[in-house]
Amino acid sequence: MGRESEPVERVVLTRRRTAGRLTLRRFFWAVVFRRSCLVAAGLLLAALGLVLVAGLAAGCSGSGGSLPQVQLDGGPIKGVLEGGLHVFRGIPYAAPPVGELRWKPPQPVTPWKKVRECTQFGPSCPQPSSGEVFYLDVGATAEDCLYLNVWTPAKSQTDGLPVMVWIHGGSFVTGAGSMAVYSGANLATKGVVVVTINYRLGPFGFLSHPALTTESPEGTSGNYGLLDQIAALKWVKRNIAAFGGDPERVTVFGESAGAISILDLLVSPLAEGLFERAIVQSGILLDAGFGVSTAATLAEAEEAGAKFAERLGIAPRGDVLTELRAKSAADLLAAMPGEELMEGGLVWKPVADGYVLPDLPTRLWLQAKQWPLPLLIGSNADEGNAFLAGLTTSTEEFQRQLAEIFGPLVTEARSLYPVKTPADIVPAFSRMLTEVGFASTARFAAGVMSESASAYLYHFTRVPFGNPLGAFHGVEIPYVFGNLDMFSALGQIQDPDRRLSETIMGYWTRFAATGDPNGGGAVEWPRYNGAEDLHLELGDVIQVGRGLYKEACDLADRVRQAGLGATPD
Repeated sequence: MGRESEPVERVVLTRRRTAGRLTLRRFFWAVVFRRSCLVAAGLLLAALGLVLVAGLAAGCSGSGGSLPQVQLDGGPIKGVLEGGLHVFRGIPYAAPPVGELRWKPPQPVTPWKKVRECTQFGPSCPQPSSGEVFYLDVGATAEDCLYLNVWTPAKSQTDGLPVMVWIHGGSFVTGAGSMAVYSGANLATKGVVVVTINYRLGPFGFLSHPALTTESPEGTSGNYGLLDQIAALKWVKRNIAAFGGDPERVTVFGESAGAISILDLLVSPLAEGLFERAIVQSGILLDAGFGVSTAATLAEAEEAGAKFAERLGIAPRGDVLTELRAKSAADLLAAMPGEELMEGGLVWKPVADGYVLPDLPTRLWLQAKQWPLPLLIGSNADEGNAFLAGLTTSTEEFQRQLAEIFGPLVTEARSLYPVKTPADIVPAFSRMLTEVGFASTARFAAGVMSESASAYLYHFTRVPFGNPLGAFHGVEIPYVFGNLDMFSALGQIQDPDRRLSETIMGYWTRFAATGDPNGGGAVEWPRYNGAEDLHLELGDVIQVGRGLYKEACDLADRVRQAGLGATPD
């Protein structure tokens, strides 16, 4: 059975302190704001004292052999042969979104005739600097960032291998498909074509403004990052056969903000037919209830965008768009609001604009308006532990805000998360985020999807190397990609970790191939249905469990159904 989240008495982490106290509500959403999946590898490596060699994230050191050449719809490219795989880095899938194309939907690339060398990663989207935190380094950044990368084991273009497209996390603010932990080399050896993508982030990807809405033929603004993801998936459909991939067997997979993106794409009319299966790792839906939000209405997003323009010194009655587009990337990054101003949820987030997203995503899921596709979804046993540093509040304030979030259901919440002394607050927060936030989202989406397609629910519980943060947010990523050798500076990789990684890669790639993770002699993973409420624990022991965090998930479902604290229409 899935193990309960355990209190963390001693967590040594550093993070930027906010003005004032880190309140319950701010903490409740901060888990999906602060770098999310980038911290996934980073916090684990920091906690373990691992030094990551910068070359792991570098471009294209070849291992000899000829450079394969591929003809795309945009022009010919060549990559490099590495370890029996053909690897292509920095393939442009859309035109550079610069100048007049800033805050426009992605446009087609300008075709080229000369063979383009795709052996180094393209720039990442401009984003807040990680400073000296080398394991968060995303390399060079530029607004010209719409690139993707391909690892393929195919021997010919007729192999028809399943395709897995990774959407990175980072709270829609940071991250890149070139991160070392996302290297597709080991996963591709399991017989799949792996694609990792960049998309626009922060104000470049999610700024909404009344002037932008007026300019748009669709009368919308703010979802440029999601539109980039959609453009990348269209590129995959058009071009992946050239890499030996099957365009009719495309699986999207992602973690944190990448997982949120997939949950959103599953209810977007623009994503119809662009993928056949979905894997969602530690996603969260908080836009219908809980008083916080991972999506915004267009009116809310426009209001936030108008305030952002004012922070840039742009007068609302002037030529706002010209002035906005005249600002440098550094200007936009400098104007990004600090955490202390963002108690209502993610700042840069998808927008229910009536075009990309017809409504808030949770509402669409509640109405079962998602695309009926095989879904593999889950969360980790200690999601909240990596975000505990800096949390200070009184028990009185805790109780007041608990009432604000859960409303008439607060008695149940207090029973599940009792807090009598200040020492109880951090453990209660960790459990609440893990259970009501992440685990309940996974069960909710699996339950909805199970009515129209196959769904599989997991719970990751492995704690590598006795890490004091437990099985925290994003810790499963190196297992999914088979990149445990990133831990080799600690000594020999432990056999249980290597076996678990092999098992997870088997489940993920079989699911990508057939829509069913079972086979290969692995423990049978039952399809999810609400009546049995079964999940597969991925940990020291791989086994089927029942009723994971049932009371907390039931409570979260009632909050979603009631829309308590949700944004009004």
